[in-house]
Amino acid sequence: MTWHALHYTLAVDRPRQDVFAFFADAANLQRITPPELHFSVVTPLPIAIAPGTGIEYRLRRFGIPFGWKSQITDWSPPDRFVDEQVAGPYASRIHSHTFRDGYGGGTINEDDVRCRLPLFPLCEPAYPLVRLQLGRIFRYRQEGRRRDSPRPVTL
Repeated sequence: MTWHALHYTLAVDRPRQDVFAFFADAANLQRITPPELHFSVVTPLPIAIAPGTGIEYRLRRFGIPFGWKSQITDWSPPDRFVDEQVAGPYASRIHSHTFRDGYGGGTINEDDVRCRLPLFPLCEPAYPLVRLQLGRIFRYRQEGRRRDSPRPVTL
């Protein structure tokens, strides 16, 4: 199977501790996910995050509902956390979130997503569409930051 790798960077005008806390709170995931995905967290909130924590979600894409479950495999506040898909649309998916100090007291958030599509090699031609969708999600986050400037509330 082929692994695909994507990298996204987001600059946020807030301290690293605040940015880490926002992204590590599963309750905020719906706020930073494009509305057309109809994203919701199924696991009862609040969720105490630690290595091994599992989180379940529901989404809908192209009118088709599906579930997704991820597990936290690395938890190093306020620098990094990693979630891995346990069940969902990918054959495998690993999402690393890293946070470092940015210019003027802000934060640089970097997202690295590694994924393998299901039913290899049958689904490989769909990868450009998957890449576009993931790009849309991360652009939505960037646009949200700009909407909330100069003092972002949601990021």
